[in-house]
Amino acid sequence: MGIFTTLSSVLRFRRFIWNSQERHLATAASINDLRLIAKRRLPAGVFDYIDGAAEDELTLAANSLDFQRITFRPKVLADVATLRTNCSLFGREVRLPIILSPTGFSRIADPAGELAVARAAERAGLPYTLSTMATRSIEEVAGVTSDRARNWFQVYVWRDRELVESLLERARQQRYEAIMLTVDTPVLGRRERDIRRGFTLPPQVGLDTLLEGVRHPGWTLDLIRAEPITFANLVGSGVGDGTSAVSLSHQANSQFDQSLSWNDVRWFRERWTGPIIVKGVQRTDDARRCVDEGVDAIALSNHGGRQLDGAPTPVSLIAPVVAAIDGAIPVFCDGGIRRGSDIAKALALGATAAMIGRAYLFGLGAAGERGVDRAIGMLEEGLTKTMALTGAHDLSELTEDLISSPY
Repeated sequence: MGIFTTLSSVLRFRRFIWNSQERHLATAASINDLRLIAKRRLPAGVFDYIDGAAEDELTLAANSLDFQRITFRPKVLADVATLRTNCSLFGREVRLPIILSPTGFSRIADPAGELAVARAAERAGLPYTLSTMATRSIEEVAGVTSDRARNWFQVYVWRDRELVESLLERARQQRYEAIMLTVDTPVLGRRERDIRRGFTLPPQVGLDTLLEGVRHPGWTLDLIRAEPITFANLVGSGVGDGTSAVSLSHQANSQFDQSLSWNDVRWFRERWTGPIIVKGVQRTDDARRCVDEGVDAIALSNHGGRQLDGAPTPVSLIAPVVAAIDGAIPVFCDGGIRRGSDIAKALALGATAAMIGRAYLFGLGAAGERGVDRAIGMLEEGLTKTMALTGAHDLSELTEDLISSPY
């Protein structure tokens, strides 16, 4: 009896978690852990679409590695009992300096897709940017969020300008706050993982697809139970809405307007009265031109390494771009964010906010809406811990004085 009494006093058994999504999330300590869970849960072609990038994927790797080249110079005895992480975007306060980037085809990761992400963003008090190539529509996203939500709309410029105008009008009617004009996709980058997999939307069924379905029964059952996946914003437009299988490169190269120029920025300004963000800026002279053209914010981005392999990393551009425009408009850093400390580094270099794409998609692929909540929570916790450990009790105190940077 003595030994059993002793053991019972020191052994404590963990409570079993019946919900499988919660059980998986309980083992995740980082965004990379969410990535590994998503890799196990999703078919290989779906995971590769989310995880992959252009050609040798050197830029994809550099986006995150360049954050690691920046180190901290922490202050001590700085009284960080109270931390403030809120900031202002377009005159409205947000709880964290985080923007959820546009990502297409989210329903291949989870049936709720963009609806799950939009709900999670509103709960966290963050802006969410819906992609033109989303698998939930402008109206559907507006329908699951309140008037307090910060819904933004990302625009690809189609050759059919009447279609673009109709998208802008739909966004306006649904009270979307801002548009994000993506300018780095005159043609689609060579995404070789997708080529090897023969990736299409919707996925075409072959022997490999059936085998993947058997190996990932949870994902397969979710797909079977849900309505067909389409490009929800384009249904009935006549430009390829995903009702029949289409390759991403064919869709982009046949429909996107390669003649996109600075004149088109003015075209958008004439048709949209709210904030305009230009996403895909990778040079200081282009950043200055954005200011001259009346753009409201710049998103430094190389499309997550999915377009030009060898493009500059967003974090390396922050300081020179902010200096070139003399802080005239907000600068967002889009690409490579995997930890809250990365957000702190981006802000210390002069960024107004950081944008996340894969980080929340890994959460969505790992555990649906709960996974998106978890990804945001991880980044928030990492940011606040970094602020406390570097002696910054407010975002304004995250300055170049707290970092050693090669940029």
